[in-house]
Amino acid sequence: MEVTSIVNGIIIDHVPAGTALKVLDYLKIDPAKTKLALIMNTDSHLYGSKDIIKIEDRDGEENPSIDLDVLGLVARTATVGIVRGGHIVEKKTPTLPEHVVNILTCRNPRCVTTTERGIDQMFHLTHSERQEYRCDYCDEEAKL
Repeated sequence: MEVTSIVNGIIIDHVPAGTALKVLDYLKIDPAKTKLALIMNTDSHLYGSKDIIKIEDRDGEENPSIDLDVLGLVARTATVGIVRGGHIVEKKTPTLPEHVVNILTCRNPRCVTTTERGIDQMFHLTHSERQEYRCDYCDEEAKL
């Protein structure tokens, strides 16, 4: 299988195997409207297997943005390479965010975010090793 390199865009590497579509969903990237390549379950010396997402710049778009907080939440081992002129010019590593807004949804039916419209879904990190987040309003544990 041959996947050509991109000239300008972003490469999200070291995505946990089998989760690339979930990562795209959380990043709100529509595969039907974005020029991208998904390489799933490829060999990795570090992790055994991994996914890779290559996203080409859209016409006229200089710096496509990737929310590193979201990426840190759903693909903690991922790295982001910014590609310009066919070369990686910058590498970024997401970290697990301390606080997330409107990424997770509270599952508690009695939570104010469930019963009232227009309230931000806010969660805070309570245990980084277990990657545990709790709702700021009702303290319900979030399910990723």
